[in-house]
Amino acid sequence: MKHPGWDFVQNVRMRTTIQRLRAALAVCLALLLANCDLQLPAWHAGKLLVIVPDISLGAEAVFERELAQRFGEYLHTRVGLISMPPGEIDAALRNHRAHLAAASLRSEISVTALHYGPSYQTVREQVICNRDIARPRTLADLTGLKLAAPADSAQEAVLREARKEAPGLQWQAHHRTGARKLLQEVAEGSLDCAVANETHFTDARNYYPNLAVAFDIGTPTQLAWAFPRDVDPALMKAAQGFFDHIREDGTLNRLLDRYYGYSDRFAPTESSQFIARANSVLPRYRTFFEEAAALTGEEWHLLAALAYQESQWNPLATSFTNVRGMMMLTEETADRMNVANRLDARESIIAGAKYLVLVREQLPSRIPEPDRTWMALASYNQGYGHIEDARILTQRAGRNPDSWEDVKKSLLLLNQPGYYETLKHGYARGGEAAVLVENVRGYYDLLKRTSQEEAQLIPEESPYRLFGPMQRLLQRWETSDAETIK
Repeated sequence: MKHPGWDFVQNVRMRTTIQRLRAALAVCLALLLANCDLQLPAWHAGKLLVIVPDISLGAEAVFERELAQRFGEYLHTRVGLISMPPGEIDAALRNHRAHLAAASLRSEISVTALHYGPSYQTVREQVICNRDIARPRTLADLTGLKLAAPADSAQEAVLREARKEAPGLQWQAHHRTGARKLLQEVAEGSLDCAVANETHFTDARNYYPNLAVAFDIGTPTQLAWAFPRDVDPALMKAAQGFFDHIREDGTLNRLLDRYYGYSDRFAPTESSQFIARANSVLPRYRTFFEEAAALTGEEWHLLAALAYQESQWNPLATSFTNVRGMMMLTEETADRMNVANRLDARESIIAGAKYLVLVREQLPSRIPEPDRTWMALASYNQGYGHIEDARILTQRAGRNPDSWEDVKKSLLLLNQPGYYETLKHGYARGGEAAVLVENVRGYYDLLKRTSQEEAQLIPEESPYRLFGPMQRLLQRWETSDAETIK
């Protein structure tokens, strides 16, 4: 005789079995989808999906994002950005998760699943070491040293190639860690050396003066976008046309200058001196910079960087032309800003911030960030009229008057009679303005990266953040049609 509860137990077991089968089927389906080709939307009719580096990698990541956005504009299509570590890009493209990868990839690496577009940047890979160790000069000298590189990166690729010459070469491969973070570890002594490219080093040495290049490793690297092996030939042709176009009209050079052009300006001693004064002198005046920032909307770090360039944070500074105070105000500017005492640090800082806003607002609204900020700084130094003259010269030369990289070159001509005599505002020390802007860019970045308060807010795995002008640029993309896919 069947037990009364048998049907109930049997039904429960059956339902449990079915649920387990469904769960197993879901897992299998997920694994299958993860390892099979996906159907991408048509790039020319829907959305262009682009793999980019994680934003924590800093200027390199934002540079690639801007290139990708400009490519979308060139194609008249929307762009979806997929943030991804380097080691996952090959499989992602092979499985058609994206149309291309704009991720500073080495075009020389032989990956049969990928095609590479035209090269847009050449960099050297270098072994970077702490100055406190005996400088290695050959691959053999790296034996016994704590050497590291980001896993599955261009840097690890050159180490693999170097191992053919030096079979005993050993290194640590750090996952989800960029070259900049590894250089920080070298500077702090937890690593002896790391492999990074020259742009990583020129940036990092501004913050860590105890870093030094030991030697170049491998041949110069050609960076390019990567595409699936079966890429639509029309997309490859469009990419070639895009890079030809931005080379010819100067856009590529302007972007390279925007993200990398100022980082190698300082000698290690200059960086060390700035960092020392940022720790010892700046705290006395920080509240004034913060007050000025609150009043004007400018970022206090930018104002502090400008003040350091002008006076090295000396409220009593005076030039031979009687420009005075923390922000080195002329008598005319001080009167215009209602300053009673140019040697009063608070008055000078607030007036300088207001004047920077004033000259920024005079610039045409079409000038994008961060170029607008750099031109405003140049106007602060030489006056808006002379910057307009430089923009006119830029336009006459067939270059872009809304690009700082182009206008900077024209500023150098404002002290030459053959040029300034044809302009409304005449002679100017344009080269002085160009130097000021590039220095302020460097001090600004140094200040943000070395600020103790900000450092406490930055997660350890994300050693680089964007601020001020660059952050405004990123926010513009985030509010556009482009979609960032996590």
